[in-house]
Amino acid sequence: MKACGVISTEKDVALLELPEPPSPGPGQILVAVEAAGVGPWDVLEIDASWDVGLRPPAALGVEGAGTVLAVGSGVSRFAVGDRVLAHAAPLPGGSGFWAERILIDADHAAACPADLDAVHAAALPVNGLTALQALEKLDLGRGQRLLITNGAGGTGALAVQLAAAQGVEVTATASASAAERLLGLGATEVVDYHDPHWSTKVRGGFDAALIIADGTAAEALPLVRDGGRLCSLTSDAPPEERAITSWDLYIEPDGDQLGRLAELAAAGTLRLAPEPVPLSEGPAAFTRVVSGRAGGKKIVLTPG
Repeated sequence: MKACGVISTEKDVALLELPEPPSPGPGQILVAVEAAGVGPWDVLEIDASWDVGLRPPAALGVEGAGTVLAVGSGVSRFAVGDRVLAHAAPLPGGSGFWAERILIDADHAAACPADLDAVHAAALPVNGLTALQALEKLDLGRGQRLLITNGAGGTGALAVQLAAAQGVEVTATASASAAERLLGLGATEVVDYHDPHWSTKVRGGFDAALIIADGTAAEALPLVRDGGRLCSLTSDAPPEERAITSWDLYIEPDGDQLGRLAELAAAGTLRLAPEPVPLSEGPAAFTRVVSGRAGGKKIVLTPG
């Protein structure tokens, strides 16, 4: 089958011909991939910084959407022909979503609503689950204030929308060109991160901070009130001070949470901005994403 991935660890991403995945075992489903997300995290799969069970030669990719081709024993949530989306980690078949077919754990998948097309569904899992799990840990309520660094990225834009829907007042850092879009998504204030003094341009006393931009945790911490919370998605949570709870968060697959996100996206409550790219252009798409040249777009690979 056609795929995009690596022939061994620490090798360049390339187009591949791979054998078919094995038949699904207990608790597993085989999926015909219709779209697969690309994210900066995919580079971690290559050097095993993020061990998802990749067994090269293999396709990369830990998120996508498609149609169930076969189900293993014990699977009752899905049947052949169902449309699903998933964030899969680990990969039971040793190969990822950037291929024509993939084997995944059924518990990591969610039903794809009829009103959500495959491209938008594939753009949701990793960014959406990360945003949702971070906000659930921060546990903010209506009228509380949240600072998000890199609010214009895939995770940041979803976090802005989810927080605003809960009545949280969101201040986001982003480029000036993204300000209008983020205000339209529910942010109360957008600060230009290009300004080296951006942290002095906002009112402090935030109840919490969500760190999505590398190197911003130390700047954000003084802006959090005593007893507040800081969640870092960039593995650089600073030491706790002034009774501020500070921690790093790493995403966990969760089919139930993903199902809730998919319903919000299908209803238009969560807005996504995917850019479909043919699988044949996968290596170039990967390079664009990991080099930061995706222009704020969520790249999604499609058959072709």
